[in-house]
Amino acid sequence: MWYPPNGIRYKLTETHWPTVEQANNSLLFQPIKIGKLSLNSRTWVPAMVPWRATEDGFVTEDNLDWYGRFAAGRPGAIVVEATGVRDMPSGPLLRIGHDRFIPGLRKLVERVRKESNGETRFFIQIIDFLSVKRRPEPDKYFSRFLTITNHHREKLAQVLNSEDWLIADESKIRNFLGTSEDSLQDQIMTERELESLRQGYRERVTDQHLPHIKNLPEVLPNIFAAAAVRAREAGFDGVELHYAHAYTMASFLSARNTRSDGYGGARENRVKLPLEVYQAARKSVGRDYVVGLRFLGDEVIEGGNRIDDAVYFGVEFARAGFDFLSISKGGKFEDAKQPKIGAAVYPYTGPSGYECMPTMNSDEIGPFGRNINLATKIKQAVNQSGFYPPVIAAGGISTFELAEKTLQAGEADIIASARQSLADPDWFLKMKLGRGEEIRRCNYTNYCEALDQLHKEVTCKLWDKNKEPSIKLSSDGRRKMLPPDWENKENS
Repeated sequence: MWYPPNGIRYKLTETHWPTVEQANNSLLFQPIKIGKLSLNSRTWVPAMVPWRATEDGFVTEDNLDWYGRFAAGRPGAIVVEATGVRDMPSGPLLRIGHDRFIPGLRKLVERVRKESNGETRFFIQIIDFLSVKRRPEPDKYFSRFLTITNHHREKLAQVLNSEDWLIADESKIRNFLGTSEDSLQDQIMTERELESLRQGYRERVTDQHLPHIKNLPEVLPNIFAAAAVRAREAGFDGVELHYAHAYTMASFLSARNTRSDGYGGARENRVKLPLEVYQAARKSVGRDYVVGLRFLGDEVIEGGNRIDDAVYFGVEFARAGFDFLSISKGGKFEDAKQPKIGAAVYPYTGPSGYECMPTMNSDEIGPFGRNINLATKIKQAVNQSGFYPPVIAAGGISTFELAEKTLQAGEADIIASARQSLADPDWFLKMKLGRGEEIRRCNYTNYCEALDQLHKEVTCKLWDKNKEPSIKLSSDGRRKMLPPDWENKENS
């Protein structure tokens, strides 16, 4: 079998699809063990948020159709979108924070079993997140949200060289700051106040003055454990703990976590709560149930984790007994672009977000396989420490050669593909059957990501080329909600 040399630049016009014999002899289509389970191939559809749940977090017919369509492509595994572990409003995102969500999730499991003929393993990603508010109107912020303190009075007196500000009425200070230039606000207001004004208020795990933030180490292990039990009751093959990107558990792991209660600062403190969450989940579901995680190989942001941090965490996670390690990159709030007034900050708009989902209009490497090196370094360290949970690589893997080369070189154990699987949910099956020339290739414009940013139903622009009138349209009536069916899959 032919493999490209190291350093090759993959382009949409340059690829080699396997014959049936080549696919059968490849590592990509060989089984692999995950905990007590086996996948029938090393193909993986990672979590993607499609914005198809009800506003209360229940499974809809659109959810069933979405996951059923991926299952029809017979990947080794599918991971359900980030699903909230708390019983609290979160918009049209799936939730698992109460037993009332179990029946709908069970239907989801049954649909995937049916559409994949029982071939695809089905995991659910469970997540906790902190409060993020929309960017406010400036007038509203200064009149309602800004708390005037002696800090503002002293700064105003110092900058404006007038002690009158030390005794100034609160309303006068609000009005003055609200009509001041940005440059003056920068001198008077704190960093967090400026962020709340210009980005929107956002909680951090370091906000220990807030009781519910201070108590996170006490409450989260049991909350995640209860969610894992519900996942097992609903019939999922396992859970993926979401320790990546901009959310609570990733924030505990981050080098920017400076908590003073033993859960921040040094690496061994920052990994403490993620391990306690795992231990609680493991105790609740047992050793025979798959518990894996997704975490970052590089946060990308200033002052954040780098690969050496991720290597340390990977070894500790493997030592603890996680059944798989799925590696991602970036996607943080700290460097996100300023949202429009009335919109919430989105963690995939800045440099770290770009590294998470790079486009075709990228640097000389392009979007193809640029994160594999992170998975490789983590896998090497984990294996050298005597642990062998499968390590999952993701990020622009959309060709057979790149996927197979990564596996053959021992750089990862499983290949995950999000955007390419979105473009063509049948692409793994088409490769396996020697029909790769029929694959719809993702062109990495991030059309799908832009919809996610707007909290619209995620679709692929390539689907809209399909003329089948029976496919449901999105709520705006402009887009196909599903890709076309692929005919004569196994009998051709």
